[in-house]
Amino acid sequence: MKTRRTLATAGLLTAALLALTACGNGDSDAASVPDGWGTLKTKGVSVSYPPSYEKQRPTEHNAAVAVRTESGRTVSIVTVQLDFTQANSAEQAAIGAEAGIQMGADVRGQQDVKLTGTDDAKRIDFTFKSTGEDSDPPKGTPIEGVILTGLDSTDTTFAIRIDAAEGKLSDADLDRIIDSVEVH
Repeated sequence: MKTRRTLATAGLLTAALLALTACGNGDSDAASVPDGWGTLKTKGVSVSYPPSYEKQRPTEHNAAVAVRTESGRTVSIVTVQLDFTQANSAEQAAIGAEAGIQMGADVRGQQDVKLTGTDDAKRIDFTFKSTGEDSDPPKGTPIEGVILTGLDSTDTTFAIRIDAAEGKLSDADLDRIIDSVEVH
């Protein structure tokens, strides 16, 4: 009887340990997507965006787009570009991505960033003033931008760009967007 109880207890402990290991905080190699968020999925990368954004149709230059508007003006945008330049490394992709930043922008530099699915990606932080054109924020509005760039599993460049008018995207939500990126 004692042996049966010991085996049953050992079996329960093993099952509990396996359940905890399986559940945990999630797979360390899986991107984190907050509840209620949408996801832009492309052949090279996926990135999620807050519920206040609306997914848009792809454009000539962007494989995926999500926009947040207020009073008919775009206050924040998340875009994905694929195969935007020829590059053999994240460093080269970052140089190409920087070339696409608006003239007069203040590029604060680039740094390595850990994205799910790749060990070689760069983050570029920059600011610029809105031109006020089309449905952009009024002219002169400060815009904060981040580009995440590198190569996907087929060695094709990707650039995920997040632009937001000052005060329209919290640092916490920006971090959640970055944490949600998965490179395929």
